[in-house]
Amino acid sequence: MDEERIDAEHDALVADVFSAACASRTLLEHVTGRWGVLALVALDDGVFRFNALRRRVQGVSEKMLAQTLQALERDGFVHRDARPTIPPHVEYSLTPAGREVARRLRELIEFVEAAVPDAVAAQARYDEAKARISG
Repeated sequence: MDEERIDAEHDALVADVFSAACASRTLLEHVTGRWGVLALVALDDGVFRFNALRRRVQGVSEKMLAQTLQALERDGFVHRDARPTIPPHVEYSLTPAGREVARRLRELIEFVEAAVPDAVAAQARYDEAKARISG
């Protein structure tokens, strides 16, 4: 009975990211935060153990990566496979939903990387214009 009620409530949800109370905002925050984007796209390359993923996502602290992975796991984008060995063997991979999100994020990353030369030139023009106004 509880499952039926939960399923009915779930089906009744209407996502609106512009609504302050919408759960999609939290998902969007987890996915598009600096470490979420990088972790998801890195995991799109395959299965990683924690330290290997941390090396791949340069600059992330152990604490931030752990928090990011936990949030993405809770949201259903990351799968954590913990094997009861000594020492523990934990691997992270993407769920089907995580792969879809990572694919879309990779497209955005590729677009941004291609735009770097134009963005650097725009920044220089902006800085020159600001300096002329200030100086």
